[in-house]
Amino acid sequence: MAKTTIDPSTFDNLKQMGDADFIRELIDTFLDDAPHMLKELSQALAARNAELFRRTAHSLKSNSNTFGALALAELSKDLELMGRDNRLEAVGDKLEKLAVEYARVETALKGMRNA
Repeated sequence: MAKTTIDPSTFDNLKQMGDADFIRELIDTFLDDAPHMLKELSQALAARNAELFRRTAHSLKSNSNTFGALALAELSKDLELMGRDNRLEAVGDKLEKLAVEYARVETALKGMRNA
């Protein structure tokens, strides 16, 4: 069974909290911020800055959970824990996987912002 990119029940709950303009604004903010977070994760990894890596991964996790982007949130959580435990050498290809999942989420949210 294929995982959905955006959990429908989480997104429906979010829609109950505000009108369509509010939801579009939230989506647009996420789509503006997330690419910067991905870049910041790469930079923090290159600089071996575990604390910045942890904080950025935490923010991406929280923001992803808001929309029900559960796979993206789970990947972010894994990265957050690696930063917390100063295990940046264990990151491996997880940033690439994160970028691929973000691209899926971005496409889904762009479709949902007008729904």
